[in-house]
Amino acid sequence: ALVYTSTPSVVFGNRSLEGVDETTPYARKPLCHYAASKIMAEKLMLKADSPRLRTIAIRPHLVWGPGDPHLIPRLLARGRAGKLKIVGNGQNRVDISYIDNVVQAHLLAADNLLGAADAGGRAFFIGQEKPVFLWDWINGLFAAVGIEQVQKRVSFAAAFAIGGALECAYALLKKTAEPRMTRFVALQLAKSHWFSQAAAGELLGYVPEVSIEEGMKRLLPWIGGASQG
Repeated sequence: ALVYTSTPSVVFGNRSLEGVDETTPYARKPLCHYAASKIMAEKLMLKADSPRLRTIAIRPHLVWGPGDPHLIPRLLARGRAGKLKIVGNGQNRVDISYIDNVVQAHLLAADNLLGAADAGGRAFFIGQEKPVFLWDWINGLFAAVGIEQVQKRVSFAAAFAIGGALECAYALLKKTAEPRMTRFVALQLAKSHWFSQAAAGELLGYVPEVSIEEGMKRLLPWIGGASQG
């Protein structure tokens, strides 16, 4: 049995996705190598499902929690530097995934493959008990750790154009680092992207064990310890 960690970015294009399920097609023109590579890998993984090797893809979105080396540290660093701006109207809703719930989903997927295997060859969206308003969640985190709230704004059109220009400039200069703003990031920060978890609930028995509120209670002591260390 093989459980692959995928991402909802495989279906994210240039518009909001609200409550869509796994029948949503793959993005035809992914705007970053990350999404493109994940699409390729997920397709290969699900195609490989067979009686000899059962496979499932789990699509957690915005994974966070104690020990996070990516999302939370980046948000805190940008927030402390005063370099974050609300992109768009600030009312976009997104799914987030506390790390323990992501682990739970993977274990449930493995149990299915080693048992009934009726979920083999499928992908599943997983997340929290509900989507959050992205910028309210970020500002709530900042308030809890004493970082000034994000209030400055930039239009989605401006952020998207800046992202495209920076991508071109980095390509011309043959820079390997990722620009601070890209078209993909502008879309992620401005558009809604949350997904139906009905299939994961029905076939895998997935119900997130750790709520957003409880997850924040567990996260804050780790942030305090990490900043002191």
